[in-house]
Order: sequence, then structure tokens, then C-alpha cells
Amino acid sequence: MKDFPEFMKNPINKVDPSHQYTPGIEGFVFDGADNSQMAFWTYKQNAKSESHSHEYDEYIVVVQGRYVLELENETIILNPGDEYLIPQGVRHGGNAESGTRAIYAFGGKRVDRLKNPS
Repeated sequence: MKDFPEFMKNPINKVDPSHQYTPGIEGFVFDGADNSQMAFWTYKQNAKSESHSHEYDEYIVVVQGRYVLELENETIILNPGDEYLIPQGVRHGGNAESGTRAIYAFGGKRVDRLKNPS
């Protein structure tokens, strides 16, 4: 597959890009009953994510493309099928190649939806 299925990209679940650490990223979010979230990201361009941390764990699995995860003192290359758990409080950022698709799970509320999806 070259893209996430259409049902996963419903405009009412589109992530507000103005609240992101990464330019050129398109995301769709789903909420858990425990305030956790899952987001499906597509990097529309080569992009760098600013270093940041969360008060909850973050899980990433790369579906397509490549993501270079930059942790406090470590660089981890994630290719399709690779996954990584970022513990809460650990500063991280990274670089994605254009066309990369990844699934993230957050142990807390990470993103907001667009207020007026088109």
C-alpha cells in the first residue's frame, strides 16, 4: 500500500498541523477511553521534528519510508516494520524522508483535531 486507507483519513479526525513539532506532516487521530491517542502520520516532505518530551510514553512503528529518531544521547534508524518505545520525559526529535508513513500511540492526549475540517 502507498497510503493509509480512506476510512483512516476522515477529515473530522485530521490533526491540526499548527500544533505539531514537524512541518509538512499530515495526521489523523483516534482517541482511547483512557485519554490515550493513536495518530497515523504521513510526511509529505523531508522533515525535521523539533526536540521535545512528553509526560507519557510514546510508541512509534514505521510503515513505509524511514525515520531517524534522535534521542538525548542516541540515534536510531527506523525502517518499515521497526518500532520504538520512547519513555515519558525523554527528549526526542528526528528526521523523516518524504513519503514516510508511521503509526504512533501516545499514553496521553498529544494532538488536537482541526476545528473546521474541510
